[in-house]
Amino acid sequence: MALQVVQPRIRGFVSVSAHPEGCAANVRLQVATARAGLEATRAAGRLGTTVVIGSSAGYGLASTLSACFGLDAPVLGVCFERPAEGDRTATAGWYNLAEAHRLARSEGRHLETINADAYQEATKDAVIEALRDRYLDASGAAGIPADGKVDLLIYSLAAPRRFAPDGTRWESVLKPIGRRFTGKTIDLRNVTVTEASLEAATDEEIAATIKVMGGEDWARWVERLQEADLLAPGFRTVAYSYVGPQVTHDIYRTGTIGRAKAHLEATAAQITRQLAPLEGEAVISVNKGVVTQASAAIPGVSLYISLLTRVMKARGTDESVIEQIVRLFRDHIGPGAAPRLDEGGHIRLDDRELDPAVQAEVNALWDILTTGNLQQHADIEGYQRTFAALFGFGIDGVDYDAPTETDRPLE
Repeated sequence: MALQVVQPRIRGFVSVSAHPEGCAANVRLQVATARAGLEATRAAGRLGTTVVIGSSAGYGLASTLSACFGLDAPVLGVCFERPAEGDRTATAGWYNLAEAHRLARSEGRHLETINADAYQEATKDAVIEALRDRYLDASGAAGIPADGKVDLLIYSLAAPRRFAPDGTRWESVLKPIGRRFTGKTIDLRNVTVTEASLEAATDEEIAATIKVMGGEDWARWVERLQEADLLAPGFRTVAYSYVGPQVTHDIYRTGTIGRAKAHLEATAAQITRQLAPLEGEAVISVNKGVVTQASAAIPGVSLYISLLTRVMKARGTDESVIEQIVRLFRDHIGPGAAPRLDEGGHIRLDDRELDPAVQAEVNALWDILTTGNLQQHADIEGYQRTFAALFGFGIDGVDYDAPTETDRPLE
């Protein structure tokens, strides 16, 4: 037993503490949303074995919960999270999956997590072994479909660094390309509109960011599973990307992260050619801008999302992460659905964000925004509440003054 009263401890753009029961409550809310939103899809057919790379938070967690609880799929996830140690809490992702595992066990569902560095070949070996031992060879047991092969792989990896087998280390950076960036941003510590400046990335930094955030590892996952004969006919794989508005393009889409995302998107065509013998496909889902640990660190993006949320809430078109992923499964990749693609071959879950009327309103507010009118025009309270919820804080119904068990198993 490791009972503690857990309070948020914020350092920079992350919380170094996470609330176990808050994370658990957040997972239960997402599960309820997935079940309700995918009820008709679930009745239309069954989703087979699903692998989620980056399964513990954000879009990856929402994908895990939607597949497992919304569509009754056996799910194998990969993440890299830290358990509790002494008086230090586990990471939020650990607590998220601890609750997801508890729920799955109580309902007789098959949910498994391999907690390891997804970039490493040893981790891919462990996934292949698990699929053979507990999915393929155990076909028909524990809710696993008769063929046991993988129907769907979700690639939702957002990591700051990657190590090569020889120890080479690549670090991703958030920098513009070609010229220095200066633009509006928000200082969430004192809720003021300020300016941020970043120097242009070097060629080495651009290449390293593509190594970390591009499509190379996604293609390698598919290649390894295909070589192991673990992909079902008609196998589909989906990776997540973001385009965003013009006001953030200099720092995001035309910057280092955007260059990596472009590489990820180009990789989809390569993987689809590779999957031709299975009549499979790889697609990119371009998602809406939301509050995440990663987006909070990008200058200007927090400010933009605060404005976007205010505008979309007023129009009744705003979506949370889980609501977007439910729409993805329901309309594009779930049983009975086929991806509806734009001219570039992408699923566009950002269609409501990039509605011209929405963007015109956001741009008008962006131009006049100051510290003095920030609270009037931007959903700062909503942004801060959503950011806190990423770490299990501010969830309705949770007693944050009561001691809670911090040593929760991931099994």
